Formats: sequence, structure tokens, C-alpha cells
Amino acid sequence: MTTTSRPLYISYAGPSLLEMPLLNKGSAFTPQERIEFNLIGLLPQNVETIEEQVTRVYSQYKQCASDLDKHIYLRSIQDNNETLFFRLLDSHLDEMLPIIYTPTVGQACQEFSKIYRTHRGLFISYPERDRIDDILRSATKDRIKIIVVTDSERILGLGDQGIGGMGIPIGKLSLYTACGGISPAYTLPIVLDVGTNNRELLDDPMYMGWRHERVSGKEYEDFIALFIDAVQRRWPDVLLQFEDFAQSNAMPLLERYRDELCCFNDDIQGTASVGMTPEGWIQPLEASWVDIQNRQNSRPCRNIVPARQV
Repeated sequence: MTTTSRPLYISYAGPSLLEMPLLNKGSAFTPQERIEFNLIGLLPQNVETIEEQVTRVYSQYKQCASDLDKHIYLRSIQDNNETLFFRLLDSHLDEMLPIIYTPTVGQACQEFSKIYRTHRGLFISYPERDRIDDILRSATKDRIKIIVVTDSERILGLGDQGIGGMGIPIGKLSLYTACGGISPAYTLPIVLDVGTNNRELLDDPMYMGWRHERVSGKEYEDFIALFIDAVQRRWPDVLLQFEDFAQSNAMPLLERYRDELCCFNDDIQGTASVGMTPEGWIQPLEASWVDIQNRQNSRPCRNIVPARQV
């Protein structure tokens, strides 16, 4: 397979260019690029290759004391220079997958308001339901092809994490780029802030979400309808992935919208699809009967969604 390259014409220059994660190359900007984009004096004089940049940031990564610290550090790179982030990830994929996603992302969701640094994705809250179109227009990416959205009610095995669930769409889309080759320019993480029933979050003075118990019933359904209608107006051909919705909402939402737009629920259909692969059948069979018995005697898994998965 052959690839072709072509110039990328951009309208950013100076500090604003360095603040664009999709475009920022940091110390890898060439001397000519530094002149043309008004970057002279904004960067150290030495021009580095991407390999030299990866060596530096990996050395800094190894100095992090905990997995959560590593997660925070990787996110800071992603929010500054996505090219460098994904090159680093590609160079150390096996080592870093558990850091950018499970299991470390679970702790990052729990600590979201405490470790928050800068914006990524969209936060759509129930009190702003009449302005969803405006919120979607504020997204700086126009050619979105895939959205991962959560309402954070059932984050992994941790339950309701309020807006902290944003860590899941961010992490999942990072995997799609690192492992699936989808350009980050085409992805958008979204959290629907419909409140939280997590009392610990509601009582936390640092919690950044809407301090209200979760809306439910018709109010919730109407809010979801407003969101999906707005998404279809903004990006008619987008793939919408529902992520970590509670079981009581996950299946009804999928049944309602699966024939209206390109959508799927990863916890329902994604899990089932993997289970139908040869690996999905072989790996459980390789477990010993003792292991199976031990699993049966462990606490129930709250993440299991019943039949009708595919």
C-alpha cells in the first residue's frame, strides 16, 4: 500500500499554534517553519526529531511515582502535542495501554475533579439543555467521524462517577487512534452531565460537575433526544458510541436509536462481538475448573448486560 502526502494549510501562527494539540510539533518545528509561523524565540533553538522528543518524554514518564501520575503525565502530553503523544504510545504500547485505559483510567475517573488540568471534549449539562446546538458548534473540529459519549452512571465497576466519567471517552478514543489508526482530528469525547447520585461527589467541594441528583424518567429521555437530534444536525454521518450507561438505560437507548443513526453500545455489542470471536471462546476454555469455581464464588459482576447483545 502506498501513501501520499500533501501540504497542510493552517491559519494559526505564534503562540496560538503552540496551543493547538493537533498541530503543535514543539521542538520539532524546522527553522523554516519557525520563521513562517512566527515561532522564533518561542522555542529553544535546537530542532529535535520526533525520536529525540520521544526519548525525552519517556524518560520523564519513567520518573512518575505512580500509575495515576503516569496517566496524568500522558494526558498532559496529549493535551499539548498529540503527534508526540501517539508516537510515544506507539513506541511503548504494551506498557502504556494499562495506563491510558483500564485499570488506571478508573482511578483517574474517581479523581477527575482533583486532577483536572485543561479542557478536552465537550461537557453537556442538563441545565444547559436548551443550548446543545451552541455547545456542539463550539467544538473546534468540524469533520468529526466518531463520538464516544457517556452519562457516567456505570463507569467500569465503579458505578456513578459524575463528570469524572469523561476519562472513559477520552481513553477509549485514544485507543482507537493508537490501535485502529483513526485520526484524533475525527474524534470527539462527550460527557452528558445529568447530575450524580454519588453522595461523596456531591459533598466534595472540588467536584466540577452539576451538583444535583441524577435526572431520570421522561426528563432524562427528553434530554438524550435533544442531544442526539443536535448531533445529527451538526454531524449527520457521525458514528455515535454509547459508553458506560447504566443497564436500565443502555438497552432502551440502543433499541430506540439503532435504526435512526449510526450508533452502537460497546458494553452490549462490543463485548458480545469479542465473545463471538475464536479468541473469545478459546481463552475461557483454557482456564482450569478451579479458576472457574473461584470466579463463581467471587462477588457478582455488576457490568454484565443480559442477552440480545448483537
